[in-house]
Amino acid sequence: MAYDALLLVSFGGPEHPDDVLPFLANVTRGRNVPPERLAEVAQHYQHFGGVSPINQQCRELLEALRAGSDMPVYWGNRNWHPMLADTVAQMRDDGVRHALAFVTSAYGGYSSCRQYLEDIAAARAAVGPDAPVIEKLRHFHDHPGFVEPHADAVRAARATLPAGDVRLVFTAHSIPVSMASTAGPDGGLYEKQLNETAALVASLGAPDLPWDLVWQSRSGPPHVPWLEPDVNDHLRALADKGVAGVVVSPIGFVSDHLEVIWDLDNEAADTARRLGMAYARAGTPGTDPRFVAMVRDLVRECVDAGTLPARDTCHAGCCMSKGGRR
Repeated sequence: MAYDALLLVSFGGPEHPDDVLPFLANVTRGRNVPPERLAEVAQHYQHFGGVSPINQQCRELLEALRAGSDMPVYWGNRNWHPMLADTVAQMRDDGVRHALAFVTSAYGGYSSCRQYLEDIAAARAAVGPDAPVIEKLRHFHDHPGFVEPHADAVRAARATLPAGDVRLVFTAHSIPVSMASTAGPDGGLYEKQLNETAALVASLGAPDLPWDLVWQSRSGPPHVPWLEPDVNDHLRALADKGVAGVVVSPIGFVSDHLEVIWDLDNEAADTARRLGMAYARAGTPGTDPRFVAMVRDLVRECVDAGTLPARDTCHAGCCMSKGGRR
């Protein structure tokens, strides 16, 4: 069966102050996140008028992908409108039978891969037996179209800092240790791939700088172990060692959405300021032409082969956390 559509799948975000709490309820359903943490995160969104940048960034990526595409391109979110099930229903009504899905997460792991597969399956089940078949494109953490824009952004950010002792700090979304230690052959895949990306970006963007991979955006109960160190704690440790400046590169993300601009442009930048440390935050790929071309390359791989390449096919138990979903 030939592929006849591309589906852009993303996390979603609120676009009005009244959307914030319902959106967060969708995000945290079943995760037992403390109410005080939800209230704290809600204030982050309200700081920006209750609007997350992520939906507009998806619209811009959607427009870029549609330009010159020979197949229709759709967009559905995990947690906010346009909801994935609604989009899949529209695809069915439009006669789509066999689509490829590009997920705005480069890495393996439960939240960054498996959960999207579950969301796609749930959306198809909600639509019914006439729902199109949807196959997720491969991880792209080491693709030049992802790595090179990050590397250029590191180079540009470094150029804004005064000369001196500078360190490169890569960040990604922290996850529970139990989720990071996935069962089966994918054990530790999230951290492994992030370290690979960090090494590639550093080698292209700042080969002379030492670098670290640290974490941001923890949201779980305090008693549950998450990946550490947090970026703010790491900045304090670097300051104690006499490091004068940092370039912070959010390689865990494809665009400057709210967790990037709040956690790094506000909290981490403020931490650096209070420490007297020079600070520059590198950008993300967004709609960089190389990133857009990368998506087209991933689609072309499958269209030319008529199937997902064997090396990119997820096995039945890929990216599961220990004991299943967390």
